[in-house]
Amino acid sequence: MRNHLWKGALVMAIIFGASCGTSAGAGHLPAPAADIPLGKPGELRTAVFASGCFWCTEAVFQQIPGVVKVVSGYAGGTRETADYETVCTGRTDHAESIQITYDADKVTYGRLLQVFFSTHDPMTLNRQGPDSGRQYRSAVFYADDDQKRVAEAYVHQLTEAKAFAKPIVTTFEPLKEFYPAEAYHQDYARLNPFQPYIQRYAIPKAQKAKAEFGADAAAPTTRP
Repeated sequence: MRNHLWKGALVMAIIFGASCGTSAGAGHLPAPAADIPLGKPGELRTAVFASGCFWCTEAVFQQIPGVVKVVSGYAGGTRETADYETVCTGRTDHAESIQITYDADKVTYGRLLQVFFSTHDPMTLNRQGPDSGRQYRSAVFYADDDQKRVAEAYVHQLTEAKAFAKPIVTTFEPLKEFYPAEAYHQDYARLNPFQPYIQRYAIPKAQKAKAEFGADAAAPTTRP
């Protein structure tokens, strides 16, 4: 839907000041009290999150120290429906998602969750900025019990701290499969910096992530 309607949505967003680049109602979020310890040097792990437009989310996590690779794609549905035009109908179980490959010696899963909740609105069901539909839901696709435990504990922590003005509606869904999106979606913000949607949404999100979680920000030191 975005590729057909972003021009009109962009105008409305500018008029009303909407943005998918902020975590509405939240100040600086605390680091997770529960986390998965850092790994051995060179150990690579993966995380899969959904928080609206994958162009935007990909640009965010490319700024985070310890992140090795980010792939835009689809999670939650079947292989048969894992294509952009079908997912954009909103009638599949897929969410636009990203798969993050990260160096477990340099960044923790909890730190990635902190970035995730800090750079989108987890209070609004099936919507981020101008993009609406179940494919734009806020979701954590957990690969194992440790990821599920840490993600659920962090939402509980944020809820107890009243970090957000309204309840968090992020879903926790078992990761059955991640399907990479079409080639033209990959690294989209970097390759299309002057596209109006990217200027209005992805760039501010990436700048926020870099300022708050970039190389100059304090990194976690949790170890086994």
